[in-house]
Amino acid sequence: MMLVHLVIALALLEFLLFGFAVARARVSCNVPAPATTGNETFERYFRVQANTLEQLVVFVPSILLFAHYVQPLMAAALGAVFIIGRAVYFRGYVRSAAGRHLGFTLSFAPNVALLAGGLIGIARALLAHA
Repeated sequence: MMLVHLVIALALLEFLLFGFAVARARVSCNVPAPATTGNETFERYFRVQANTLEQLVVFVPSILLFAHYVQPLMAAALGAVFIIGRAVYFRGYVRSAAGRHLGFTLSFAPNVALLAGGLIGIARALLAHA
């Protein structure tokens, strides 16, 4: 489980780094708080951070469920793909909105696998105890 916890911590660190990037973009693009629109470049940075938060809401509990009910090492591996996918998403989306697709897929697919595996694992455990 330590690897799973490490992956979660790295995903949260990545999210914090995205937040710092948004703050830098806010200054360089001259978008004063609390505005979140007005400059297309800033808006892409902002969307990366917001979408990552949306994905983390699924990622964190799903990786924990998968690790508990299926297999921790596989959960950590899928989590590593998620983190890499988020980095690819950041890099692609900041360049252009059209550049976000590969990174989104690389982070969304592990989320689906982790959640589905966790749900299947829970169902199997429930049936075993019935």
